[in-house]
Amino acid sequence: MREAVRSLRLLLASPRGFCAGVDRAIAIVRRILEENGPPVYVRHEIVHNRHVVRELEALGAVFVDELDEVPEGAIVVFSAHGVPKRVPEEARRRRLVYADATCPLVSKVHREVERHVAAGRTVILVGHAGHPEVEGTMGQVPPGTVVLVETREDAERVTVPDPGRVAYATQTTLSVLDTAEIVAVLRRRFPAIVGPRREDICYATTNRQRAVAEVARRADLVLVVGAPNSSNSLRLVEVARRSGAGRAELIRDADDIDWRWFAGVGTVGLTAGASAPEHLVRGVIEACRRRFRVTVETLRLAEEDVTFKLPPVPRVRAPAPH
Repeated sequence: MREAVRSLRLLLASPRGFCAGVDRAIAIVRRILEENGPPVYVRHEIVHNRHVVRELEALGAVFVDELDEVPEGAIVVFSAHGVPKRVPEEARRRRLVYADATCPLVSKVHREVERHVAAGRTVILVGHAGHPEVEGTMGQVPPGTVVLVETREDAERVTVPDPGRVAYATQTTLSVLDTAEIVAVLRRRFPAIVGPRREDICYATTNRQRAVAEVARRADLVLVVGAPNSSNSLRLVEVARRSGAGRAELIRDADDIDWRWFAGVGTVGLTAGASAPEHLVRGVIEACRRRFRVTVETLRLAEEDVTFKLPPVPRVRAPAPH
């Protein structure tokens, strides 16, 4: 006798997926390809998602680690995470045509750090070592003027030349709760510390963390669609676990699902990091429908209407040789 198909409730977090900065970065690469034809070079992953990278590669984008891989005279795009100042300087020296796809909210942090350093303050940057956004932010100012802290323990130990002249800034994709704890330590240790006028953690990171926290409180299992090198996606997994989900897992797409996770599960929460396209979420839903009798509900916590203008599209007279 055939086993009855089990019911499964899918609870979709909203907002989820692409943010305005990611939309803008992808649109910049697409527009340049339309105007100039391939190849268009991109320094690092435009956003942290291999599916997005492969889609752009199919259109003629060529992803490189550093500018020395780009032919002279070619067009190169800088990723949404931002770059140190040495990168556009090197592009100009090598006569490359470049477009900067840095998220405007990351650029805001860059300008804050520059202002603090110009005012003689040491900047304590809360972020993850090695992340391209952190490297880009620290690369806006002379070495030694920014000190990185990653944890509360780091915040307890960090020292600065003049405790009366200190400021802090943060990576835009951090855990809201963890960052608040670290900043509380910094404010206790350095009463004169100057912070941003508005929080550096971006609206999309905050909204997605709030949404997944609500979903996690009602779900036995939470799936976060995103890349293993995506900071904002990893934070969503952490928030889901902290908020009461029986289990929370990061998956790149439906192929990453281990169906043993679903044993005894009645409600699955589903969200996506800010660099994960919505078609990957739909793929997870369809994979569930092939195995269960699925009902889909959406838990919406915020409406997002943020958009960022595209910069002027650079043009070259003829496509650079590949």
